[in-house]
This record gives sequence, C-alpha cells and structure tokens, in this order.
Amino acid sequence: MTVVESDNQTPAGNSSWKEAVARYQNPVLRSSIWQLGNSLVPYLVLWGLMIWSLSISYWITLALAVPAAGFLVRIFIIFHDCCHGSFFKSRRANHLLEFVTGVLTFSPYRQWRHLHAMHHATAADLDRRGIGDVWTLTVQEYLQASRWKRLAYRLVRNPVVLFVIGPAYLFLIEHRLPSRAVGKRQRMGVLWTNAALLAILVAMSLTVGIKAYLLVQLPVILLAGAAGVWLFYVQHQFEGVYWERRGNWDYVDAALHGSSFYKLPKVLQWFTGNIGFHHIHHLSPAIPNYRLEKCHRENPLFQAVRPVTLWTSMKSLSYRLWDEQKQRLVGYSRLRAVRRETKSTAL
Repeated sequence: MTVVESDNQTPAGNSSWKEAVARYQNPVLRSSIWQLGNSLVPYLVLWGLMIWSLSISYWITLALAVPAAGFLVRIFIIFHDCCHGSFFKSRRANHLLEFVTGVLTFSPYRQWRHLHAMHHATAADLDRRGIGDVWTLTVQEYLQASRWKRLAYRLVRNPVVLFVIGPAYLFLIEHRLPSRAVGKRQRMGVLWTNAALLAILVAMSLTVGIKAYLLVQLPVILLAGAAGVWLFYVQHQFEGVYWERRGNWDYVDAALHGSSFYKLPKVLQWFTGNIGFHHIHHLSPAIPNYRLEKCHRENPLFQAVRPVTLWTSMKSLSYRLWDEQKQRLVGYSRLRAVRRETKSTAL
C-alpha cells in the first residue's frame, strides 16, 4: 500500500484497519428501528403541518420546509445505508426499505445502488472519473479542452449551478430517467420508483390538491437536494484530498484521504446521519451510519485524519481543477501560472 506523506494524512498501510472496522459492521435492530422512527415520523408530521399552514401563510410553510428538509436528508442516509445493505441484517428488509425511502427522496433505488457502488470502487481514481462524482478536470485537461468544453465546465462548476440548479435537475429529472450505465433490473427499478411517485401525485391531487402538494414538496426536496449535493461535494473536494492515477491508486488511501472527515456541529451531524465520518464509510460501507462515530472515537487510526470543519469547508468553493504537478485542487488562477511556465519552457 502507498503511503501519502502530508501534514494532514497518516500512513494508510496499517493492517489493523480491517480489525478496527470489523467490530462495528453489524447492524443493531433496536438502533435501526429507533433511527427510522425518529426520522420518518417527524418528517411526516412536518409535511402535514406544511399542508395545514398553506391556509395561513406560505412563509410559515417555507419556514417549516427547512426542518422538513433536514429530516429528508436523514431519511436519505437511511436509504443510502439500505443500498449498502448495512441498515438491517436482512437483505429483504434492506431492499424493501430502500424502495420506500427511495420514493420519499425521489431516488431510484436499484439504479442508485448500482451507480453508488461504482462510485465507491473508483473514488479518488483519476483514470476512472465520470460515474457518481462531481465533474473534475485536471489543469492539463482543461488547457487542452475546446473552448466549448471549457465554457461547459465553468458553467457546471459554478456554485449556483452546482448547488441550486444541479440538485433540482438531479432529483426531479435525472433520477426519473434510466442510466445507460445500468442493466435491465436497475432500469425497471427506475420505472417502479416513478410509478410510486405518480401514485402519490394522483393521491395528493385527489385529496389536498396538486397545487398544495407542489407548494409543499418542491421546497423540501430542493432544500434537501442542495444540502445533499453540498455534503457530497465537500466529502471529495477539500484541502489535502488524495487523488491518484490507477497504477498508484490505493483503496485505503482513497478511503481515508480521498474522503473527508467533515466535523459538523452536533445538530447538523445528527440530521446528516453521521455521514461526515465519510473516510470511515468509504473504508467500510458495511458500518451502519449510527455506528460510524463510535468507530472513529475508539480508533486512533481514524482520529489522526485532520477534520474539515464547517468554516474550513467554505474553501472548497474555490477549488475548480486538479493539479497533477502539485497534487492538489486549485482554482482557475493556477491556469495563468501554468501557461507562463509552459511559455518559459518553450523559450
């Protein structure tokens, strides 16, 4: 295994990591049911309150959408665990719950499970980018790209597109369409999720009305989607992140140092289902989210990873490209220096 020498990284070539994570990989039924209850029940109650508030003031509805979106993020984490088969011991129970939570979060369970597994297998691998990640070019790739590709890249990496327009497109449109990268069963899963969403839409139109449904559901899914995309972005685009070409890529380094330890305030950590311990999650997706913090706390190997805080994560907004020469993420300003260096070399 490779050893990455950096002030914020510890050698990943520690054979004890398998023993360290093995103790936390078994789901605890009581904990799973408790988390399911304290996530679903408040979400449904808030959803009902939002319907009720429409007759009073839409500002109250929008205010209620904020905590509702928080609970929807938490439900997505349960969906995420089910897709990894880590929420329940029973495979059938995981599959049933991932369908239900997938409908609530507008996410096609089988397709998402397949693409997310590919993300875990290729995270931090520069030669296998493009599935389940944020579009990231190297400095040289950007300089060699056509004018239109550069324009498209700058547009996609714009924060407004990335965290506002992007999540809306992802959850409302892209998730409704079968991916070319999946098989027949995954495509059927998309159709089943769409059918369930259509059934909910019809039921809501016959009860509370289509307008009321959209006024409640859209702000919740858009707020939760924006938060989810931000979390995913920070988990793989942060200062000191590890990326390597496939020949030098290492699974443990990619997990511990290619995924962040996003140390959030306790209330945000709760709403995000401990997903901030992403370095441990990528090392062992079999650990249920509610056991990640304990795994981190009881193992010095994981504590040695320097955390990304809510404040320092804001710096991630300035990252645009991967500089293979300097082995770090950089902004567009780095392009000028590379161009000057290229001209100097040519002379």
